[in-house]
Amino acid sequence: MMVKRPWIGTNWKMNKTFAEADEFCRVLGGSEFADCEKAQLFAIPTALAVSRVSEALKGTNVLVGTQNIHWEDAGQFTGEISAPQAKDAGAKMALIGHSERREMFGETDETVSLKAAAAVRQGLVALVCIGDTIDEFNDGRTAEVLRRQTEIALSKIDWTGAETPQVLVAYEPVWSIGVRGVPAEPDFVEERHAEIKQLFRSAVGRDLPLLYGGSVNPQNAVDLATREPVDGLFIGRSAWNASGLVGIVRDVTNALA
Repeated sequence: MMVKRPWIGTNWKMNKTFAEADEFCRVLGGSEFADCEKAQLFAIPTALAVSRVSEALKGTNVLVGTQNIHWEDAGQFTGEISAPQAKDAGAKMALIGHSERREMFGETDETVSLKAAAAVRQGLVALVCIGDTIDEFNDGRTAEVLRRQTEIALSKIDWTGAETPQVLVAYEPVWSIGVRGVPAEPDFVEERHAEIKQLFRSAVGRDLPLLYGGSVNPQNAVDLATREPVDGLFIGRSAWNASGLVGIVRDVTNALA
């Protein structure tokens, strides 16, 4: 059986000064995983730090992303950042539809689909987040919610072109994210990922890399990453220090070797 090459990365959210970003890049860029062929690493800093982090990690295999983009390439959208601007700053990825964007800033399934299409159109890797809230989970509506979010998020991407669109999806149960998040059991994650993979095939006729995010930590990372339908990990607090990210990458790649 082919050994999978997982995607492993972190979203800094609204954290890190320039000095802290520099230190993260120094540690990660100087580690044995900066040019790792066993995993595809990525880091998603704040918009202000994208250019700085991209420059610091130039020459490594670490992809740098932006936490949000607008669906238009330019225009009168004060405070927003377009995909061309993010790309010009050095971003290779765009994070789209994070639950905090949905909950706090009015992101909808429709705007997620527009942003995903914009990212792909500009040659960025689109990392699209889906996830159920605690109320949806308790009401038994997880499957319904994930189907709706997945189908709409992928609906505006042109899947017929000569080049395969670079799209990743991250399943992040909202109830498992943040300081008060409850880690999901690996068996639960495996079941949900298998279901979502079926959604990919029915919605766009192909498989897509599917990452798991939500209270990923050094204790559960290996068990999660080695499940067959899990193609990688999207890590929060446990990877905000580069040494934490390096440690998880080391554990996961050793387990998959």
